[in-house]
Amino acid sequence: MKKILILTICLAITAVCFAQNEPVNGFWLSVDENTNRVTAGWQIYIENGILYGKILSMTDYSPSLIAEACRESYRNFPVPGRVNAMPVIGTPWIYGLTKQRNGEWSGGRIINPEDGRDYNCRIIFHAAGSSSGRRTYQSDTLEMRGEIGLGIGRSQFWTRTDQRTASGLYQ
Repeated sequence: MKKILILTICLAITAVCFAQNEPVNGFWLSVDENTNRVTAGWQIYIENGILYGKILSMTDYSPSLIAEACRESYRNFPVPGRVNAMPVIGTPWIYGLTKQRNGEWSGGRIINPEDGRDYNCRIIFHAAGSSSGRRTYQSDTLEMRGEIGLGIGRSQFWTRTDQRTASGLYQ
């Protein structure tokens, strides 16, 4: 019994250490690809090997905003209850992603709480100073890709920030 307890504790500590080293973990600002304007502060986190993302604050919206445009339920949504009665702030709108390799996650969903549409979601971390294709990243960047299928979709490029900034966007 003692050995099982020690093994469980060691596995939990290992999981926490690996999650902390995952570069997508942390606080991010979503940026509208058309206006280049910050739209929300997010926390991206990993629980039990699954990636989630929740909005901490939004520009131009009340912190008490309810996701009324959403459907009542979505397949595999991680929070019980009616989704269209949940607050926009603090609800995991990104969920179910699994790690493909360090800095790359896919297989989950992202819901736009403004209109209720949901998409397949893929997240790719790009370190500051790296490049891909014609793009060079000046700072740590998350490529947040929402797709409707067959690779058809769009990407937003989010920038790393701290908890205070991600939580303080209300205007």
